[in-house]
Amino acid sequence: MKLRLKHLVLGLAATVGLAATPLWAQQNDKPLRIVVPFASGGAQDVIARYLGAKLTDKLGAPVIIDNKAGAGGIVAADAVAKATDGATVLLATGGAITIAPHLQAKLPYDPVHDLVPVALVGDTPMTLSVRTESPYKTLADVLRDAKAKPGQVTYASTGNGTVSHLTGALLAQAGGVNLLHVPYRGAAPALTDLLGGQVALIVTSVASIEPMVVSGKARVLGTFSRVALPSMGSAPTVGDATGLPGMEVPVWVGVMAPARMPAASVEKLSAALVEVCNLPETKQRFAQLGAVNTCGNAAALGKVISEDSQRWAKVIKQGAIKVD
Repeated sequence: MKLRLKHLVLGLAATVGLAATPLWAQQNDKPLRIVVPFASGGAQDVIARYLGAKLTDKLGAPVIIDNKAGAGGIVAADAVAKATDGATVLLATGGAITIAPHLQAKLPYDPVHDLVPVALVGDTPMTLSVRTESPYKTLADVLRDAKAKPGQVTYASTGNGTVSHLTGALLAQAGGVNLLHVPYRGAAPALTDLLGGQVALIVTSVASIEPMVVSGKARVLGTFSRVALPSMGSAPTVGDATGLPGMEVPVWVGVMAPARMPAASVEKLSAALVEVCNLPETKQRFAQLGAVNTCGNAAALGKVISEDSQRWAKVIKQGAIKVD
């Protein structure tokens, strides 16, 4: 009797211990690896590391951040699409998922069939900005001048084929004007030339322009967001400033997994990410990075990806945009 009682107690303890173990740890014997398509130190990398730290407790497993920069995110997306360990995911952005398919004749992966949405976590809004001394006070001034001088009003982007480039092209197409695109290798050199007067405008993220606004060197004429952003002061949304439809451009950040990842793992990770994203401290941390926490499950991310892909397909086709 004592022996049977001992076995019963041990069995109950094991059952309780298993129930207390997070589902991810029950189903996976490997740490979660989040592949980031950018070098360490940038906003997306910081977002990934923040999420990783929070997920460690919720999943009951360590989280590894793996930076794989290159080819506008294609290197990282390809690595995740081909992962077979059941524990590797991608910190996804539009570059490799909704833009590259319309610019590249052939990709080493299929973003629709090889990757699946897990969760939507953030938005890193774009802005249209000028140096403080610019004669342009409003977006109406820009469009008026661009119509009067076709192809002479310049805007800097962070690179050919980037969301920065395409957002500027979207505005030009919707406004019926011809803006001269000047691509740079990243935000830093583009901002240098903006402040030096070599280019009239810049389309770049809140995170990139905010230090220049705070220091009084630049002004934001509009944000490509659904609502005005408190961090950008009195700057209106581009839609409100111009009356043009379709000027809300979510520069989304989400998590995607290989299509072969078990559904139970995807569901558990999705729920954990949404929970982390909804924390008040997440909103504060993202705001410090010039990002907005836009929490959503796999279906929400899938909807954003579909709409984003349609948007850029149209802009790229209408502008006959190509990459070298």
